[in-house]
Amino acid sequence: MENGNSQERRNVIRVGTRKSQLARIQTDSVVEMLTNKFPEAHFEIVAMSTTGDKILDTALSKIGEKSLFTKELENALERNEVDLVVHSLKDLPTSLPPGFTIGAVCKRESPYDAVVFHPKNAEKSLESLPTNSTIGTSSLRRAAQLKKHFPHLQFKDIRGNLNTRLKKLDEHDDFSAIILAAAGLRRMGWENRIDQVLSPEQCLYAVGQGALAVEVRAKDQDILNMVSALLDPQTVLRCIAERAFMKRLEGGCSVPVAVSTSIEDSQLYLTGAVYSLDGSDCLKETMQRTVVFPHEVRLNLMTSPKKPDGLGLPCVLSLNT
Repeated sequence: MENGNSQERRNVIRVGTRKSQLARIQTDSVVEMLTNKFPEAHFEIVAMSTTGDKILDTALSKIGEKSLFTKELENALERNEVDLVVHSLKDLPTSLPPGFTIGAVCKRESPYDAVVFHPKNAEKSLESLPTNSTIGTSSLRRAAQLKKHFPHLQFKDIRGNLNTRLKKLDEHDDFSAIILAAAGLRRMGWENRIDQVLSPEQCLYAVGQGALAVEVRAKDQDILNMVSALLDPQTVLRCIAERAFMKRLEGGCSVPVAVSTSIEDSQLYLTGAVYSLDGSDCLKETMQRTVVFPHEVRLNLMTSPKKPDGLGLPCVLSLNT
């Protein structure tokens, strides 16, 4: 009996995640997809707090650490305490530690930003809010763009997980509205709280927003083979382009960098922009490239795990210049 239990423990695949409710929901969805594809596998979720979860009294842009929500998870991966880690891709720096790679990027949820209004402002929009109304956001990217489009509004930092930020909005009068990722609200089952979705013309989104990434050890071929079954080709290609743009600019939480991507008729379109903090200055450009999808994307992903594209993603799909 003891030997059986020991064997079972060795066959368990440990999945690292943050402790927040949203992170757990996201990780549960990835584990569910893996279980459906590999019913013989056994998964154990290992939850932990990250630096970004612990420091709640300082704006993200002022902390000065690029791996705010990933470092502790990657440390556990390096120590073989977990076998894979589920991240919100937008939290993952464009340069990963040596020996790690992104084994899969799952099909993207909505990448757009959403506005949630204080109950007293129900039925309003950002355009119709009174002058000097205060909008809560922890993102320089959102604040810079919205200051430009809605100069009659004020913007103030708000920290905490989704539950905490919604509570701050609903139970106090500090904010007329807050800006959140639509994907997080939908995954939490709170789509009814979305009062306004911001279009790319109003607010370009964050690199990788709405996508979930599975980070693994690059040399762990069995785990790589398994998680690669989850990748979504169009999401992967769009996110490679977005992360390449971010990497080129060396942007992060402290720089208002924003993107929008789409694929239509084998053409990849990327609009990228960088803003001054007050939104008054902006460099914005749209590029277009023909894209080629291999016949067997999953196998192509796994052919050269030791030769990543520099963004933490193995070269999966090609862009023709």
